[in-house]
Amino acid sequence: MIDDEETGCLFRDWEPDEVALLEAALGHRPTWAVQVNISGRIDGTAEVRDLAALLLRRGGVAFDDYSEHAWTLREIESGAEIEGLRFFDFRAYHERHHRPTA
Repeated sequence: MIDDEETGCLFRDWEPDEVALLEAALGHRPTWAVQVNISGRIDGTAEVRDLAALLLRRGGVAFDDYSEHAWTLREIESGAEIEGLRFFDFRAYHERHHRPTA
């Protein structure tokens, strides 16, 4: 899904602190964004990283559902860890947050 400022939907479901993180990472408030929904039926990690690389090769940042970090292409490609998570690191996130109760 591609959203832009003209539709009025771009930051409709974002928390103000999330928008502030984005503005700080880019140095400005973007006027458009691409949102990709992943079903979770298959891993898809390689495909998500490939798509992010294509979308970010001329700049920008990516967010995933597992951290509040604005990921740069360099961080994604290098496998950088921020607070113990990599970009689109659903496995580590779920291990951390969904431990079975005894």
